[in-house]
Amino acid sequence: MPNPQEPAIRSDIPHSARIWNYWMGGKDNYEVDRTVGAACLQIDPDISTMAVQSRQFLIRAVRHLADEAGSRQFLDIGTGLPTMQNTHEVAQGAAPESKVVYVDNDPLVLAHARALLINTSDEGVTSYINSDFHHPEQIVADARNILNFTQPVTVMFMGVLGHADTHEDMLRVVRTVMEAVPSGSHLVLWDGSVDSQAYVTLCEEYAKTGGAPYRPRTQEQIRAAFDGFEFIAPGFVPITEWRPGSTEIGERPQIAAYGGVARKP
Repeated sequence: MPNPQEPAIRSDIPHSARIWNYWMGGKDNYEVDRTVGAACLQIDPDISTMAVQSRQFLIRAVRHLADEAGSRQFLDIGTGLPTMQNTHEVAQGAAPESKVVYVDNDPLVLAHARALLINTSDEGVTSYINSDFHHPEQIVADARNILNFTQPVTVMFMGVLGHADTHEDMLRVVRTVMEAVPSGSHLVLWDGSVDSQAYVTLCEEYAKTGGAPYRPRTQEQIRAAFDGFEFIAPGFVPITEWRPGSTEIGERPQIAAYGGVARKP
């Protein structure tokens, strides 16, 4: 029976998480999402490449943090719809005892979370918080029920902060969460930038569809989210340049998406 406190799934309004799922070849989307997604590809054909490469960046970053940095707690804010190798699968695959908490406020994401976001290990914990990243204090309060905030937490904002109304609000969200986690925690973050006019135009056109507006920012504005933290090499770079695998063949695609991984001192 539906929970009256949860928003209804709207199949008549496009949603960025479902469109992203479409661009990545997923099936968890509606006709309106496919229509808008296809129109966006006409404006910026590189957007599907950005979608796939962003997931590759997530996989490499989480695997590094679990394998080499000893991270055992992950807070993935704005997780979107499950696709390939989600955070908990990568983290628990490397460290079975890892705890992963996903945060999103889309009802379709919530429905899939209940069905699909199950542990990949007996020792680990995988959970979901129904919350909007615009309310970081609430996210922290809810996450404390699952994660141990006296131990390091990896906080992830993977291509979602363009939904913040202003750059100042974006920084507020990141800093509120990072202030709550202890020294030794990590911030993993990426976003699309204004370097690509096609991407800027895509975001402008998407806002006209009724979907939640997405605001591309400059490289400097994205990098500012890391102020006060210590970058892990190679630092703030195009996401395709963050520790690419040695088995990758051919030239890496050039896309206007930048990010990094940094440690809280």
